[in-house]
Order: sequence, then structure tokens, then C-alpha cells
Amino acid sequence: MTHLQKFKDALAKKGADAAIISNNIHQRYLSNFDFHDGLVLVTHARSYLITDFRYVEAAKAQATPEMAVLTPEGGQLPCVASLLAENGCKTVLLEETTVALDTFSRYQKALPDYALEIGASELLTTLRVCKDEQELETIARAQEITDAAFSHILNTLHPEMTEIDVALELEFFMRRNGAEALAFDTIAVSGTASSLPHGVPRRCKLERGFLTMDFGARVDGYCSDMTRTVVLGRADAEIKKVYNTVLTAQKAALDAAVEGVLCCDLDKIARDIIYREGYEGCFGHSLGHGVGMFIHENPRLSSFAGNDTKLSRGHVVTFEPGIYLEGKYGCRIEDMACIRSDGSFHNFTKSPKELIELF
Repeated sequence: MTHLQKFKDALAKKGADAAIISNNIHQRYLSNFDFHDGLVLVTHARSYLITDFRYVEAAKAQATPEMAVLTPEGGQLPCVASLLAENGCKTVLLEETTVALDTFSRYQKALPDYALEIGASELLTTLRVCKDEQELETIARAQEITDAAFSHILNTLHPEMTEIDVALELEFFMRRNGAEALAFDTIAVSGTASSLPHGVPRRCKLERGFLTMDFGARVDGYCSDMTRTVVLGRADAEIKKVYNTVLTAQKAALDAAVEGVLCCDLDKIARDIIYREGYEGCFGHSLGHGVGMFIHENPRLSSFAGNDTKLSRGHVVTFEPGIYLEGKYGCRIEDMACIRSDGSFHNFTKSPKELIELF
């Protein structure tokens, strides 16, 4: 069953007649076409991709055949109003997480005869959380590129590089080798800056100590996400303790990841190991998050995940414990894994995780 048909079924269960989709990632999820200026209108009878001349030829070639491609001359919202009337719609769902107040106001003025309700985002988020085998295969291809980029950077790093140089080298490699885009802004931070979990690469030469690289590729709309931390120079006893504690915590959580396990329990397994080694308060984020067309999705491997949030078939999640010592250095190791349709656990990430010392 296509994503579009699944969404239509969800609309019917919700009791809505139609949905207007404006978020470009959700539009691609439903239409299989990547565009950034237009609307997707879904009704029970027919669905429409509403755009302009710039996209029409590509849309007709790439969009799912279930979706009619329209280029209205009188404006997109008047076209939506006409189509809603044509399909006998009354209740219309909007995306509550992405529709701004001014946009909602325009919808109200253009569609006065329809009951506009929120809820489309929740329906789509629920559908996206469990990936089918084709989606898992696409994510695997994205991770293959990411793994290859790590191998490449290990052979490219030298002491005269800046953090910006490292980030750009990773990005160029991924684009050259099949990524349509980056999954997110690349992190490459060294020395004292490695204590910043989401630090921004600097225009300065690499500092000795930890070098943390967090990066991913986007392939056919789907993301990968991986972090590797290496040591520039020789690792002293404390650096080795920090690294091995993070690695032990990650491996323990990965070993416990099976279908049906509570997401909060996986976070606790990793967190308890880190805290027992004396680093309480130094692991300030959750163990992981879902990955798909959005780089951060549900489910969350978090202490705040409820007792009903369990790893299920089709879930793709990261395992990324870290230790961050303010003003000193930090270390994070991240793999991306899933529960396959047969219930088995699969780790997409193949890059080595043993402590690597360079220079």
C-alpha cells in the first residue's frame, strides 16, 4: 500500500474529508516528488499536487500516478476551494506543527465554507514512524555513503586542516558519492570544542585531543546519521576512560535492543553505565531518536519516553551516548539501527568503533 493510500485511510478514520499539506517533506512522502513551492491536497476520491510552471514537467514525470498535477492560473488557494467543492468536502485537516498563524489566517479567508481543523501532522507522524522495507533499503544506502565518508576522512585528515576543512571534506565526499543532500549540518569539532554536543566547525586548525564528527547523507529523501570520535595525538588515561565508557554504554544499549523493549529502558542502560563511572551530569541528551525523512523523528530513546513507547517493527533509531566535560573535551559514538519487518534487529552502521589515534 502506498503512503498516499495509508494517509487516505487515516483521514477516513479521523472523520475528515480532506487535508492540505504544505510541508515539503510531507509533500514528498505522499507524492514521491521533491518540490518547495505549492500544496498537496488529499481527498477521499482524488489527490492533487498543486504547483507552478517551474515544477510541472518534473512533477508529471516523477510524482505518483495517483496524484493529479495542476498548475492553476488563478492562485493555489482558489484552486483548492474549487477542488474541495468538486469532491464534496466539508472538514479539512491542516498541519498543526508547520502552518504559521498568518498562513492559517489566509486559509480561513480563502476557504470560508469549510471546517478547518488541525491534525494532519499527527496522522503523518504516526504513519512515518514505521518504515517499510523499501524505506529501510533507502536508509541503508544513505548509511553506506556515510560509512564510506568516514573511511575517506581517516585517510585525509592532517594536522594543518581546520574544522571547517573536515566538515567540507565529508560533505563533498557524500555529495560526490550519491547523496542528494546532507541530512543535516555537519559537526566537526576538536579539542576543547568537542565538549559542545552540537558545536559548529571553526576556522581554526584542529586541536589535539578528541575530534568528534557527526554527519549524514540524504538519499531519495531519507537520512542517515552517524557520529565517530577519534583522538588527534596520543590518548592519555582519562581520554581512554571517557572513550571506553561511552563505547561500553553504547554496546550495552545495542545488545539490549530487541522488538518490544521500552525505549526509556535503553536510555537507562547506557546512562547507568556512564553515571557509574563518575560522569553523572555529563550525558545531557537522550540516548537516541528516530530517523527517516526528517533527521529527528519518533520514537525517542529517552528517559522521558512513556511506558507504552517500545521498539517496534519498522522503527529506525540512533544509539548515541556521550560524555561532555565542560571546557575540556567530549566524546560521542553513534550508530543507526532498526527493527526489521521480521522482528530482527539490524545495525546499519559499519564504521569501526575502536579507539583511533591519528597524527
